[in-house]
Amino acid sequence: MSDKVRLKKYANRRLYDLERSVYVTLEDISDMIRKGREVTVTDAKTGEDVTAFILTQIVLEEARKNNILLPAPLLHLMIRHGNPLLGEFFDKYLEQTLKNFLQYKSAADAQFAEWLKMSADFSEQTVRSMPGANPFQSFFDLFGKQ
Repeated sequence: MSDKVRLKKYANRRLYDLERSVYVTLEDISDMIRKGREVTVTDAKTGEDVTAFILTQIVLEEARKNNILLPAPLLHLMIRHGNPLLGEFFDKYLEQTLKNFLQYKSAADAQFAEWLKMSADFSEQTVRSMPGANPFQSFFDLFGKQ
């Protein structure tokens, strides 16, 4: 199974997976993408690439389910300043910004996991070096005295 999935979009808005020879839903496509597959969609009649349109539909449908995608003030700005500004922003900045965010998030998650591991190792070493000692005993004693 290839990482790329080719789909055809028919006039009746149905989407056909050429690899599996089945019709798929927007939710099916969303699941494919979450699993790491890359999707391309062409219009069956014209051969035009409509991938961006279909992916936008998926994003908007998921936003509708959660009742928010972008804050209203940002949407007002996008409408007010129009297509040229948005095209430049999306082409030049948004994709790279999201990639950077995901890279930094991954690095932060890995660092946090390392800190948790170090903490667990330290606790284990303390127990081995001081058998029978409870590091919280003095704290618990505060509540035991009446």
